[in-house]
Amino acid sequence: MKANLPLLFCVATAVLCGRASAIEFSNTVVAGKRVTVCRVEVRKDRLQLFLRDDKDTPLKSFEGIDHWLKPRGERLVFAMNAGMYQRDLSPLGLYVWGGKQLSPLNTTNGTGNFFLKPNGVFLLSEAGAEVVETSEYPGLRRSISLATQSGPLLVHAGKIHPLFKSNSVSRTIRNGVGVPSPELAVFAISEEPINLYEFATLFRDVLGCSDALYLDGLISSLHSTHLKRSDAKANLGPIIGISEKQ
Repeated sequence: MKANLPLLFCVATAVLCGRASAIEFSNTVVAGKRVTVCRVEVRKDRLQLFLRDDKDTPLKSFEGIDHWLKPRGERLVFAMNAGMYQRDLSPLGLYVWGGKQLSPLNTTNGTGNFFLKPNGVFLLSEAGAEVVETSEYPGLRRSISLATQSGPLLVHAGKIHPLFKSNSVSRTIRNGVGVPSPELAVFAISEEPINLYEFATLFRDVLGCSDALYLDGLISSLHSTHLKRSDAKANLGPIIGISEKQ
């Protein structure tokens, strides 16, 4: 499907907002919509998944994570919601943290964005960062330290999801993650309502990601101490982030 010319006229100046450790923040525009971009060098900053505390109680929010980290002498410096979840806030699909699979891969069919096949997995291994299609995951021969499943795939092998339409009127705030190289994970959150085709175009044509995964919409949230921002829209399930010693 060919995109309309205005869609591809993207302002990709990547105005540098700041840097905390190896996290680089920038602003860009796609299809006239403002987007905040967060680039993480995965071998320099330790991405973590957060879900429950030591008593198996859901952390629910960035504030909840900070409260849990404080006795450990740490604070949350960057975070985003990390994939779709069930009513009890448990992951809807695969969840791997610390090399342990805590929720299995979900290959079933259903309704909603998660099941808009192909969906996929964002993961970290000794090979670095990757976004893979769900059916590819079982065949990986790597030691997976972190993985979260969501859907749909925004971009796979350089191609935008075949069901996305450039003229779709389904627009909302959205966030996702792309991988331009094994060394780099690029997280993005729209600051204005955007459709899935426009969001996928951002990752492929502006951010240079041949593979990218949709994380969620409506509840999409960002925490950044550098940006002095901590969204609190709703209780969250899986959260991906970075902490540092205080």
